[in-house]
Amino acid sequence: MKWNSCFKNNIFGTEFSAEFETSVKPKPMNKLYLTVVTIAIGLFSCQSDRATGPTDLAKNSIIPKPVSVTSTGGTFKLTAKSDIIVMPGSPEEVAGIGNFLAGKLNPSTGLGLGVITDGGKPGKGDIQFAISDTDPGLGEEGYELIITEKLITLTAVKPAGLFRGIQTIRQLLPPAIESATIQPGPWVIPAGTIRDWPEYGHRGEMLDVARHFFGPEDVKRFIDHLALYKMNVFHLHLSDDQGWRIEIKSWPNLTTHGGKTEVGGGEGGFFTQEEYSDIVKYAEERYITIIPEIDMPGHTNAALSSYPELNSDGKAKEPYTGTKVGFSSLDTRSEITYKFVDDVVREIAALTPGQYFHIGGDESHSTKIDDYIYFVNRVQDIVESHGKSVTGWDEIAHATLKPDVVVQYWARPANAVKGIAQGAKVLMSPCQHAYTDMKYDSTTVLGLSWAAYIEVDDAYNWDPATLVPDIKRENIVGVQAPLWAETISTFDEAEYLIFPRLPGYAEIGWTPAEMRSWDEYRVRLAAHGKRMETLGIGFYRSPLIEWDQPGL
Repeated sequence: MKWNSCFKNNIFGTEFSAEFETSVKPKPMNKLYLTVVTIAIGLFSCQSDRATGPTDLAKNSIIPKPVSVTSTGGTFKLTAKSDIIVMPGSPEEVAGIGNFLAGKLNPSTGLGLGVITDGGKPGKGDIQFAISDTDPGLGEEGYELIITEKLITLTAVKPAGLFRGIQTIRQLLPPAIESATIQPGPWVIPAGTIRDWPEYGHRGEMLDVARHFFGPEDVKRFIDHLALYKMNVFHLHLSDDQGWRIEIKSWPNLTTHGGKTEVGGGEGGFFTQEEYSDIVKYAEERYITIIPEIDMPGHTNAALSSYPELNSDGKAKEPYTGTKVGFSSLDTRSEITYKFVDDVVREIAALTPGQYFHIGGDESHSTKIDDYIYFVNRVQDIVESHGKSVTGWDEIAHATLKPDVVVQYWARPANAVKGIAQGAKVLMSPCQHAYTDMKYDSTTVLGLSWAAYIEVDDAYNWDPATLVPDIKRENIVGVQAPLWAETISTFDEAEYLIFPRLPGYAEIGWTPAEMRSWDEYRVRLAAHGKRMETLGIGFYRSPLIEWDQPGL
């Protein structure tokens, strides 16, 4: 029955399975079924024929802004008869995407949408998924969304495009769609066509779990935020002076000792390899790639405290719980260092299917420059030997870079340009615009201000392709906004710094610069205030945004 499907999909929406369990729902016509549906419609106002809603698709509050929107007038209505139809011949994972969407829609609507994979003909009120290679211009993550009064058809070249498209469907519905409890509706979407694809292939955020530890459930919630706004990369900063956060079986003291501290002297914590693998899987199911970072040769006091042999004098360092940087360094001329690095990279690489391994490389102030270059050159070989490509903070460009290296620009444009001269690509994370650990203004309690105060407009009003004259569009793989954790110890505090800046970073990465306008964006962002509230996000209510306005 429909209600059983509802509960099933609700569970699936919070514990999404890579096995893509399919809910094939027939259309029973027994009296009990009809009675339940009738009551549901009456109690929850589920899309009667008299239901009304917006009819101009062009007046939407979608973030990131789509490439093309055409309105045809009229509305589509989700009803008690609605289902998600997967076209025959689709990859198996498409049914999982359907279940993901059903899991998002059913708790708030009470409609019990099922996922049908047996080739049934779409009916009125259904949402149809299709994979097609007839429109290659959509690319790996693009989609076409055709909305009529009878049917929604979502088409993409790859399943990732379907997943990005269902985030648009979520945002076209009222903010109450994000509720975990049944809401009154109505659940209507304006009719028309949306064609959409990203400007950049890398659109991500970084979470520092080293200075303060955030557990698996917090990390998964972070991933869900990225998914809603069509971001596709999650960078995990797993080690620093204050703590080591991932189990390395060949070097167990890294976590049993180095994982028990954090800024301020808290108890710290770490991910077991099983927990880390579960996080990787969770991200993959949302078409998000995890990039693990082990910062080195600097920012390594947690490791140096765990193993005396990693220190040039053979004496373990004391644990560190402060916030200074630049004082620690691996012994770059010791062979045990490279045995250590090889083991760490090998174990993490085996658990992480993405292309890149982040080696850090920033703020190694206590490492002599010749020793630093020697280290980065050797570590590149190690990373490559385990089937990964190197990415690192912009200082790594002082070394001789291998092909496929990505230099993450954060501080010094000259370093990024030096990387470009060697054939490297650049990931744009300018600290003056993209560091979400920066305060919004002088009155903000959380965050730092060494780089800048970054209000919502400062976070949005920059173009990766023009920010630095010598870094051109063709040099750039994408954008990423790091969140460092010196001043935050709870995930509520993390969300306060992330939101409402994250949607802007997502739009910078997805939407062509010529289509972006702060004055127009701030109106769309205002409409997301209610959505963030419904999701339980305690965001910064920037005075630059008229949060009580309904948006476009």
